[in-house]
Amino acid sequence: MSDTKPSPDAPLKIGTRGSPLALAQAHETRDRLSAAHGLPVAAFEIVVIKTTGDDRALIDADRPLKEIGNKGLFVREIEQAMLSGDIDIAVHSMKDMPVLQPEGLVLDCYLPREDPRDAFLSPGYDGIAALPAGSVVGSSSLRRRSQVLHRRPDLRVVEFRGNVQTRLRKLQDGVATGTFLARAGLNRLGMTDLPHSPIAPEDMLPAVAQGAIGIERRSDDDATAALLAAIHDRATGERLAAERAFLAALDGSCETPIAGLAEIDGDVLTLRGEVLRPDGSEAHSGSRTGSVADGPDMGRDLARELLDRAGPGFFDWMR
Repeated sequence: MSDTKPSPDAPLKIGTRGSPLALAQAHETRDRLSAAHGLPVAAFEIVVIKTTGDDRALIDADRPLKEIGNKGLFVREIEQAMLSGDIDIAVHSMKDMPVLQPEGLVLDCYLPREDPRDAFLSPGYDGIAALPAGSVVGSSSLRRRSQVLHRRPDLRVVEFRGNVQTRLRKLQDGVATGTFLARAGLNRLGMTDLPHSPIAPEDMLPAVAQGAIGIERRSDDDATAALLAAIHDRATGERLAAERAFLAALDGSCETPIAGLAEIDGDVLTLRGEVLRPDGSEAHSGSRTGSVADGPDMGRDLARELLDRAGPGFFDWMR
């Protein structure tokens, strides 16, 4: 982008995945930019990019994420399009984002965070505590799978991939008795009337950055940086700084069951974190409370504590 603002003749190109939720997030970004700068929505063009994680065959086969590329599988092609100049910004679900960006890209704009909690969906039960022993629960999230098995080792957990609509269809087809979705996704899709049970963080700590939208740009694009600064939500950025520092110190990926949530009350930030074995046989959790400015340091300190408590053999499954 040049120093001039985008226009219908020279729109800012917004890259996104093509799922209904990804498109809803891209439209929210476009509408916020339009309102903040008094520009028509036609000054922003939404460009759909298919990622490895959107491969229909892999979704239908319920292939585990760790077998096909971990977190980068949802963003790699989009970032390549930005580096080549095909798009100007990229809109991401922050829980899908690796903790490091490719050289030349920066992630420093976040929209106001939605509800970070998980939601449980089942035709006949209102939570995992109510499920009969031996029930099948479906999830593609290693973090959720591990948490379920830690709390209910008598349940059977199966791989369950796809967007919101795909997972609901699999549930209706009887692939599983229950499954989980991020409540933020239901809210952004206007599906709050769908029967579901929000899960308190005390019962299932959410994924790091769950419910947050991040907007990535080229690091040398000052004009776009100025546009994005007008819609950046500071509180969300502060919460994610603590959570992602915790994740980075644990070398988190889709292979590692890690949960984390930071909350702010005035100038005080409280961070909770958890790390588990994939089979749910062991879990370690802790928390830190301090000033908002110290959030990243608290995240790294909490990670060190959990690593020390877990011991050197805790991550043996990753070798």
